[in-house]
Amino acid sequence: MKRKIVALYSPYLDVLGGGEKHILSILQVLEKEEYEINIFWDTNLQKKIEEQFSLQFSNKINWLPNTFKDSGQARMTFILNRANNLKQFDMFFYVTDGSYFLSTAKKNFIFCMVPQKSLYQMNFINRLKTKNCNFICNSKYTQSWLTKWGIKNQVIYPYISNDFINLDINKLKLKKENIILSVGRFFGHLHSKKQSEIIKAFNKLKQDNSLYKDFELILAGGLREEDKTYFESLKKLILDHSDIILAPNLSFTKLLDLYKKAKYFWHFAGYGVDENATPELVEHLGITPLEAMSSGCLTYCYNAGGSKEIIQDYKNGFLFDNADNLLRKMVAYNQAKDIVQYAHSYVKDNFGFKIFEKRVKEII
Repeated sequence: MKRKIVALYSPYLDVLGGGEKHILSILQVLEKEEYEINIFWDTNLQKKIEEQFSLQFSNKINWLPNTFKDSGQARMTFILNRANNLKQFDMFFYVTDGSYFLSTAKKNFIFCMVPQKSLYQMNFINRLKTKNCNFICNSKYTQSWLTKWGIKNQVIYPYISNDFINLDINKLKLKKENIILSVGRFFGHLHSKKQSEIIKAFNKLKQDNSLYKDFELILAGGLREEDKTYFESLKKLILDHSDIILAPNLSFTKLLDLYKKAKYFWHFAGYGVDENATPELVEHLGITPLEAMSSGCLTYCYNAGGSKEIIQDYKNGFLFDNADNLLRKMVAYNQAKDIVQYAHSYVKDNFGFKIFEKRVKEII
């Protein structure tokens, strides 16, 4: 029997953030169902994907020329070539940059990571182009905004790797160090992880509370060449504070080791933003807080967007409205062993691979 084939195109693939891991994980499920995996991208990123995400594919991904980039050919030739390329595929996944086209693949899915209205302008022409497409969201938060904008959609939550899910947090408790960890890509635009605000809050925590005088702050995350100006601005903010460490572009193994060591996890995405005015600027779900919860870190998230979806305040972690609120909770609930235990169970019960795999098969 002829093997079915699936393809992906995302203009943001080389970002290799949580959203990219999410959609690649969907392809991973399809590979288990005997699909051949194809990605439209000019550079082979498979090794980088495996190292950064610990995301293994049984077979080599086919990396196809990125024919979605306008190469200067006549517009009609470009459209016809794209249509001819896509008709061979049984499934096609697409992440939009605000542009749409009529896909000739048998089944089509538009993967929605960011609730930014300019990406989903469903005028008459775009509705025609997407008539044969299914929209998939990464969270109920993103889903709620697309629904407001008149787009029918379904949610597939990401899964958290078994490297986290299977951790014995009772054993980890003995190995925890005086570390506050925050993990998020280093960039200053869109839903920035607000590392500058984290640094300020950490300095105030140490200044005001002797309980944390021996703690260090580690900021880990991906760093791209175009974001190095923002990264340098963080270095200037840190100055000679040896207790604040920037850790860009760590391997999955090194990042996992940090999660295991850290006692606390802070997540500031969306800090100070009005989520009703600019929903795209807050956290859309929050994979790194889930990883932290799995690793036995007491987790604190800014009270906006997708973080409210995963954090049950005082039950599996803490939500905070501002830095002062965070610091008060850090002092009042600096142990909270029951919360740490429940947080690990919560992630295991709701974000394991089997649950993810079942949901993908239901929708796809």
